[in-house]
Amino acid sequence: MDPRDSAPDSWELEEDAEAPAAAAELPASFAALNVNAKPFVPNVNAAVFVPTSFQAGAADMPAADAPVENGGTEADMTTEEETWEQKEEPGGGGGGGGGGGGGRGRQQDLGSGGACQEGTAGSEDEEMMEEEEEEIPMHKVAPPPPDAPKKEHVNVVFIGHVDAGKSTIGGQIMYLTGMVEKRTLEKYEREAKEKNRETWYLSWALDTNQEERDKGKTVEVGRAYFETEKKHFTILDAPGHKSFVPNMIGGASQADLAVLVISARKGEFETGFEKGGQTREHAMLAKTAGVKHLIVLVNKMDDPTVHWSLERYEECKEKLVPFLKKVGFNPKKDIHFMPCSGLAGSNLKDPVPECPWYTGLPFISHLDSLPNFTRSNDGPVRLPIVDKYKDMGTVILGKLESGCISKAQQLVMMPNRHTVEVLSLLSDDVETDDACPGENLKLRLKGIEEEEILPGFILCSPDNLCHSGRTFDAQIVIIEHKSIICPGYNAVLHIHTCIEEVQISALICLVDKKSGEKSKTRPRFVKQDQVCIARLRAAGVICLETFKDFPQMGRFTLRDEGKTIAIGKVLKLVPEKD
Repeated sequence: MDPRDSAPDSWELEEDAEAPAAAAELPASFAALNVNAKPFVPNVNAAVFVPTSFQAGAADMPAADAPVENGGTEADMTTEEETWEQKEEPGGGGGGGGGGGGGRGRQQDLGSGGACQEGTAGSEDEEMMEEEEEEIPMHKVAPPPPDAPKKEHVNVVFIGHVDAGKSTIGGQIMYLTGMVEKRTLEKYEREAKEKNRETWYLSWALDTNQEERDKGKTVEVGRAYFETEKKHFTILDAPGHKSFVPNMIGGASQADLAVLVISARKGEFETGFEKGGQTREHAMLAKTAGVKHLIVLVNKMDDPTVHWSLERYEECKEKLVPFLKKVGFNPKKDIHFMPCSGLAGSNLKDPVPECPWYTGLPFISHLDSLPNFTRSNDGPVRLPIVDKYKDMGTVILGKLESGCISKAQQLVMMPNRHTVEVLSLLSDDVETDDACPGENLKLRLKGIEEEEILPGFILCSPDNLCHSGRTFDAQIVIIEHKSIICPGYNAVLHIHTCIEEVQISALICLVDKKSGEKSKTRPRFVKQDQVCIARLRAAGVICLETFKDFPQMGRFTLRDEGKTIAIGKVLKLVPEKD
């Protein structure tokens, strides 16, 4: 047997046998080393890495003139230099959306990265390299420099009939402003194609849970945010289906601005606008929830049945304006119409060549050019709670209606009168030390358990508590009810973020719609289209204010059997009899 095939008695012996030969080669190897070599400096302007499968395709391209040492052409280098410059521009990445250059440079980069992905059927290592390469330029909202003025926060709620395209427009805006990566959208597109729902992929950016994606219907109010040069926007994507109107009311109560999305497609606009459609109900609920400004987006203008036709656009406009006027919007000041296509992204960020008759600004630019909202920073703290959950303590979500909140501040939770302390503040998922009115906040609280909080409770400043009670007088407009309404009638009250059952305990008087005069006698009943003053009694204690003192917490809607029956405002709080 060959001694080399058998195992040696000791590995050390074996090594010693080979050692002299290796030792003899060492000096020769050392002599060959170049000690004075230049240090390696990476070339930042190197051409983009292109996988082999792509180079084959590139071979058909006309040959470039001047080759450069890094295997790219000069043209490659210049484009690459441009994108790097764009990335380094201070305005570029800063605004998640508005700082044009940065967004565009980022998209070019992602474009090349996305193309790489499709082309490579190579090994996993190669894919990993691409992923690393792609992830570098993506910024979510860049933290602003410390001395930058705080951008105004605006909450925009998307409302309208089911399938009008609200979530798709929201997803498209997030993509155009750089809040969703191209790669994520490509992933959604692949998944949506597998389910034969390829036009739904944009809405998946906002419809995050599985049930919403399977059915293609929004259930909960989706939240996302984007920035323009001047403002910081929070998108509230409300559900359009009539079963989920209570959720939509919660979303609208947090909004400063509503975007009513209607579909221009033949038949779809009509169903949304007819008696049972949600276009009417949503517009009315938004007005009741305190939204003053309405933008009407006429979506699906690129549909074959419409094809950017001015006649169809005007037809939708003519039908809507009288109704919106009746609800209480002023057509000249409060309403702005614009055509768009959510799926193609036309007229959201850039003007559309196919639509020469529309001369206004595109949607995102229009939002940016709106005048600032007036908010009182020095008022008492009022934060109606929308949602709560446990996460290393008790976390609540809501929109700060008035006053300012800062870290470590002592506040009182009404109507339970629990004293709580603010441990940390997140405004749109960015941690801050203080917050001003109009911001959507997540607060981590100390001194209260999550089970002790309900949506509709209110955080107040200890020296100025909000009013709470069960009985109040209100002026009500009956909007839609087949029969008459008498004392003893029960309905569901939606006031700010609170939902509570109420009973009309007495009708006090009727109010004349034109003159505003009150009747001398007590009415025995009220019916549709009448205005009355009534006393309402809630099943439990609720927080509310009179409309005169604090409009956001003094308006309400009454609903019954899935329909909005009446809208109203609180006139007077009635103290409880002991």
